[in-house]
Amino acid sequence: MKKLKRNAIRCKTCGDVIESKTRHDHRRCSCGNVFVDGGLAYCRTGYPNEGKPEDWYEDLCEYEEDSK
Repeated sequence: MKKLKRNAIRCKTCGDVIESKTRHDHRRCSCGNVFVDGGLAYCRTGYPNEGKPEDWYEDLCEYEEDSK
């Protein structure tokens, strides 16, 4: 099973890289189009109700194999 090591995205509108570091650490880019949340507990992202996620942001999340 994969374990989340980094929870981050890059906004394709303003170029900001935003990273959520703790649970319920909601971060929004400077233009307000995208957000990331969840820290290393879960990955939650949001974008405007138009198009697909990859139209709005680049996924920069990193995972590692869980040793359990």
